[in-house]
Parts: sequence; C-alpha cells; structure tokens
Amino acid sequence: MTTTYAALLRGINVSGHKRIPMADLRELLSELGHGDVRTYLQSGNAVFTSGSDDASALAAALERAIDQRFGFTVDCLVRDAAYLREVSEACPFPAATLEGKQLHVTFFSERVDPGRLASLDQDAYLPEEFRLGDRALYLYVPNGLGRSKLAEALAKPALFKGVIATSRNWNTVRKLVELTRG
Repeated sequence: MTTTYAALLRGINVSGHKRIPMADLRELLSELGHGDVRTYLQSGNAVFTSGSDDASALAAALERAIDQRFGFTVDCLVRDAAYLREVSEACPFPAATLEGKQLHVTFFSERVDPGRLASLDQDAYLPEEFRLGDRALYLYVPNGLGRSKLAEALAKPALFKGVIATSRNWNTVRKLVELTRG
C-alpha cells in the first residue's frame, strides 16, 4: 500500500540562495524510490507516493540526499494527505472568504507548546491574529505578510528554537491538499 505525501522544503530558491531546480528535486525523489512525483511552484513543494509509513524517515532521507547532491542542508517536513486535509479543515479563520495572501500556515516539525507564545500580546497586533493547530500555526494577516508586524514577531528565532518551521500561504495549502488527494 502506498501513501501520498507532500514534502515541504524550508528556505530554498529564496533570493538566489539554496537553489534547487524543481526538475532536479523531482529526479532526486524518484531516485529515492518514490512514485508519482510532482512539484508545485519553485518554493520547495513536492508531492510523491511511498510505501513507507514513516514521514520522519522520509524527511531525513530527503535531507541527506539534498545535502549529497547539492552540497547544502535543507530542513524538510513530510506530511501525508490526511494530515494536510485535517490542517485545511481545522482552519480557525474563514478561509473561504479570504484571499490566499491573507492566510498562512506555518508547519512545525513537532507540537508547539502554547507557552512559547505567551509573551506575545495578540491584542497589540489586531486585526492580525494567529491560532495554534496540530503542528501548525494559522496566521491571518489582512494586509498581507509583507506588512505584518505579527509575522515579524512570530519570526523571532527564540520563539521556536529547536523546531523546524516552514510557512505556506493558503493558496499553496489548498493546492497541496488537492495534489495529495490522489
């Protein structure tokens, strides 16, 4: 039995740094034995099938392969179709009425204790808001991410020290749900 997964690569192809052409990423995933490999956008989103049920092991293997092939490290999160669908369905904001640039999801490598975020006074950032989910943080930024003071506060390394985090806008989250649906 195979499972459909999405690989979320952190920080590739940003401002010319850590360049990984999507054709090369597809080839690498195929060489690792995965099937039905596809990529979405240039920002490190890949969908594939695997007989493995160990998403952490798949992410670690991909990280090693990227380091060997490209000579730099990239944090990778691998999430199955069911998880992505649950993240989409659990969105605490009215996603259907928002533009994709107004809603973002940060995916985490592990559950995040809400206490890490206790120092943030959410009221000080209104109308921007965030909510924690299952290994995810939902961020509502009505004026977009580029102007967001809350996103800036959430990006401080000390908040999520030791946790791999990578963000996607809602359009990308929806597309990954669609692509992993099978």
